[in-house]
Amino acid sequence: MVRTLPAKPAPAAHAAGSAVVVIKRARDPVDPADGMRVLVDRLWPRGLTKEQVAADLWLREVAPSDALRRWFGHQPERYAAFAQKYRAELQDHPELLRLLDDLGRRGRLTLLYNAADAEHNQAQVLCSVLLERRAGAR
Repeated sequence: MVRTLPAKPAPAAHAAGSAVVVIKRARDPVDPADGMRVLVDRLWPRGLTKEQVAADLWLREVAPSDALRRWFGHQPERYAAFAQKYRAELQDHPELLRLLDDLGRRGRLTLLYNAADAEHNQAQVLCSVLLERRAGAR
């Protein structure tokens, strides 16, 4: 018997001006078009090797705090509050946001996350913040 896996949704790509930010699961195949691959999880993806993730940079400090991550627990009904709290935490790390801004200006930036939910995760929030910063800088 042959089993097929459900089709995976394409990575979310968001653009502002010439900046392109792509959001992908760390478990998705590496694509040469990914550009700079930055893992934005506080924890390393369980069961994956460095070669499988192929992150150019692991920026765990930009991930939500342990307390916020545990509170959220990837419960979609908490996502709006999580996003608001995470945005507040990001304001305490302007140097990390500037680093990601700089990487994004150099070319495509792929934010890697490990959550199973492609719509309710920190990479989505971080991507929005980066694009808002880019739009505000014009």
